[in-house]
Amino acid sequence: MRTIRAKCLRDNRGHNPAILEVINITSEEAKQAMDIKPFFSALRFLTILPVPESWCGDANSFHKSPNWYPLVGLMIGLLLALLDLFLCWLLPVSVASVLLLLAMIAISGALHMDGLADSADAWFSSRGPEQMLEIMKDSRSGPMGVVAITIVLLLKLMLLIALPEAWRWQIIVLMPLAGRCVLPVLSSQLPYARTHGTAAFTNEDFNCSRVSIAFATLLIPALVLSGWTSGLIIVSSVCFGGWLLGAYSRRKIGGFTGDTLGATCELVELLPALCTVILAHRGII
Repeated sequence: MRTIRAKCLRDNRGHNPAILEVINITSEEAKQAMDIKPFFSALRFLTILPVPESWCGDANSFHKSPNWYPLVGLMIGLLLALLDLFLCWLLPVSVASVLLLLAMIAISGALHMDGLADSADAWFSSRGPEQMLEIMKDSRSGPMGVVAITIVLLLKLMLLIALPEAWRWQIIVLMPLAGRCVLPVLSSQLPYARTHGTAAFTNEDFNCSRVSIAFATLLIPALVLSGWTSGLIIVSSVCFGGWLLGAYSRRKIGGFTGDTLGATCELVELLPALCTVILAHRGII
């Protein structure tokens, strides 16, 4: 490295200054590729894990953090799967599933569940887009929000209990992964529905690799953990579910907000378990 730098400096002092400029550009690209502060920023934002603020970088790192949401989702899934293995060893599956559901909510500080309640109140209010956005700002949950949370929690609990033992830990890994993979994709493809807000940053630093990263991070673990047939069905259902919810949000409020992303995360999270239970019930797996 020192030899290359010395050679470039000699060339720069001589007759070829373009070489030093190329090296500087390459060095900057390498630094950006090795920068993991956006990862810690994503981890701090999406979980309650005690990540030091000094590890998270500045606002620029925060704006780049959606690229790392899928990896954070995979980490959450692995932690929950380990917890479930211990709980199922200690307790009956039904009780273990209740405790695991509490852990799934707690790991994100109920961030996405709050978005689900606010989105349900707004979407089913029969109001215009502007009024819906105002309803989402209200910290109080209305009847539709309470109903949505109740239904999603009951469905998620029943699916966890119904999961075949042979596929249980694999699907638990995929559930939070699927939910976090749709977040960067939808925030990249949809316009932000407000002029400013908490989730506006997710739409500011889009690059074409974000969608590819999210898709690959979901596809590879799905195929490895659940096989080709189940894996492709799960990935297809997640893609279709994310697209459907994104299209619905755009029709209702003209784009996305942080609340609609949270609602989408919670709903898409159900799909790996739902697909697996259906496949097992029909004797396909």
